[in-house]
Amino acid sequence: MNQSFFIGAVGAHQQLKRLTVHGNNIANLNTYGFKAEKSRFASLVYDDVKATDLEMRPYGVGAALWTTDTDFKSGPLTETRRDQDYAIAGDGFFAVADLTSGDITLTRNGAFVISELQRPTGDVDEEGQDIMEIVYYLSDNEGRFVLSDTGGMIEVEDEHKMQPVGVFDYINYDGMEHVNDTYFRAIEKNGGIRMGEGEVVQGFLEMSNADLAEEMTKVIESQRAYGMALKMVQVSDEIETTINGLRG
Repeated sequence: MNQSFFIGAVGAHQQLKRLTVHGNNIANLNTYGFKAEKSRFASLVYDDVKATDLEMRPYGVGAALWTTDTDFKSGPLTETRRDQDYAIAGDGFFAVADLTSGDITLTRNGAFVISELQRPTGDVDEEGQDIMEIVYYLSDNEGRFVLSDTGGMIEVEDEHKMQPVGVFDYINYDGMEHVNDTYFRAIEKNGGIRMGEGEVVQGFLEMSNADLAEEMTKVIESQRAYGMALKMVQVSDEIETTINGLRG
């Protein structure tokens, strides 16, 4: 089979994957704290060929979507005047903890809410059961609780008051695991956690950093590359058909 057939087929498939990346960026243009992803392509190397110096060299044709990098630059801030909305002016992340799993994730989406939890008061009733009290904490409305600048949960006594929301940061963001559209999880290569230098602003939220004009440009590029790849597959098939016909 003509090698160009495989180049075109792989190229078309990889451009579809690229369209998925940029389509997701466009879909999250209005998602608070969203960080756009950038597609990165690499040449395919899948064989060895003997070079002029008789040494074996890696060889391959075509390209594939190798990785998607996250763009961590800050998005614009928008004023909401809501007491539980927070944004970070500068570098860093909010940290939220899942009490069930103990997992801590990072986000720039500060659209928080006040959630209630029951905790024992330390006293017991006549039947020996713990007496519980309701306490209000700052959460992300998805079962995770926001951490303060001291690393503990934030107990809310006055919903209008500025809460001590912590800002945490890492030296290196490379390879940070993308949990979902606005949440990230640090890995070993990111280094140790430290206090962030960003300033917490109440009554504001950070918008998505995806650029519609840039994303549409990438979508058009992928559409054209996809069409060219399919044309290559079609031409390769016609060549094979012609050659097989000559053999007859």
